[in-house]
Amino acid sequence: MAHKTIEELDKIAKDELAKIDGKELANKDRMAIPQQEMPSREPKARARQMAEVALGYTEAQAVVEANRCLQCKNMPCISGCPVGVKIPQFIAKVAARDFKGAVDTIKETSLLPAICGRVCPQEKQCQGVCTVGKVYKSAEKAVSIGRLERFVADWERENNKVTMPTIAAKTGKKVAIIGAGPAGLTVAADCARAGHQVTVFEAFHKAGGVMMYGIPEFRLPKAIVQNEIDNLKKMGVKFEMNFLVGRTDTLDQLLEEKGFDAAFVGTGAGLPKFMRIPGENLIGVFSANEYLTRANLMKGYDKEHAATPIYEAKHVVVCGAGNVAMDAARMAYRLGAEQVDIVYRRTRNEMPARLEEIAHAEEEGVNFRFLENPVEVLGTEDGKVRGVKVLSYELGEPDASGRRSPVAIPGSEHEIECDAMIVALGNGSNPLLVKTTPGLNQDAKGHIIVDESQATSKTKVWAGGDIVLGAATVILAMGEGRKAAAAINEYLAK
Repeated sequence: MAHKTIEELDKIAKDELAKIDGKELANKDRMAIPQQEMPSREPKARARQMAEVALGYTEAQAVVEANRCLQCKNMPCISGCPVGVKIPQFIAKVAARDFKGAVDTIKETSLLPAICGRVCPQEKQCQGVCTVGKVYKSAEKAVSIGRLERFVADWERENNKVTMPTIAAKTGKKVAIIGAGPAGLTVAADCARAGHQVTVFEAFHKAGGVMMYGIPEFRLPKAIVQNEIDNLKKMGVKFEMNFLVGRTDTLDQLLEEKGFDAAFVGTGAGLPKFMRIPGENLIGVFSANEYLTRANLMKGYDKEHAATPIYEAKHVVVCGAGNVAMDAARMAYRLGAEQVDIVYRRTRNEMPARLEEIAHAEEEGVNFRFLENPVEVLGTEDGKVRGVKVLSYELGEPDASGRRSPVAIPGSEHEIECDAMIVALGNGSNPLLVKTTPGLNQDAKGHIIVDESQATSKTKVWAGGDIVLGAATVILAMGEGRKAAAAINEYLAK
């Protein structure tokens, strides 16, 4: 399909808008409105740029797309949202061109709409249960809720219409937030709004968690994340950077010696998983976590100004098929690779990455090698990667997750020449905080155990996000943060 410019897509939307503007639309009229395509940068050019790929809807596109919403009485989209955004209500305001009213409606329950609109897997959540999508029998044809959320959040910021939430009278209570990722920032905002003194303790030198170190600039501009953090500072939230709880101070020291009345643990899942195959210790093998952190948080792509060393590689193999694998593969092109292969032991149908991320990777030239899996990394005499030995697979019966299990084909070993390999198979929990906090229970996988209010086994301590769920999504982490904040505020009000 030919790439359309933002000007071409805006013209199409304006023509469509002229047909429906000011008319009373029946459901059949709304169903006839074509879904609006997200404008994006030209694929071959953007593959070498860090600028954001998706350009966002124009005003005409947003209004047209909003008019596709049927305003269902049972509102299934709300139940599909982990934080319960009033989706039909905000979309109705977009259709009426009340963009400020729309973003204010979202912010009643979701504090990071510019971020969630960009990185949430809407097709598996709100859009996955959208009635329009069900009629078309495809979540891809649902009302583009995430794109509309992004539009109104960007409109508010770009037009200097951002308003600070109302903050209750000071309570004198102190809340410690461990980790400045999406869960921690959500708790910080809700506890600050309740009048508590909130301090966020972050191990890195920048706040934002995975939104800063993991998700690339071309998918989520860091200025947008920083803007949300700056808004928290305006609400009175304090940030202590380069502060590793468990080393700088223990959690008990914060509670007992520094006088915090409650604490929330949102340290994420930052411990990379490897394949445990021969050759993984060769020079040129990276976890996706390290690779993306060097490029994103430490701006390794900015070779003129950043002192962060980046491994030069021309042919990169990425192992995995989730969003992180797509991010790593696309980043490899931006760091100078000439060929990037994603190796995955299942097929396209089983890939867990978002469809949009897969499409963007493919447009940019990433090559997918399905039904293959590495069994050994091959090295040169001086210890650098020269290739990967892989096995071919076929699909057998479904496993516990419902995906068909890959079965190795005996004798199918073959080699892929490359000079770097990135392992993107997920992350586990860093054990430091649990090990240094007596009475804080974890499960066999190192996840902190919580009850329905996100309370842990330790008094005054709540937890949420990836440290509880395992590697999940920004919006799921925010959902846990909201539950935890409500429980903390209730506890401190006693």
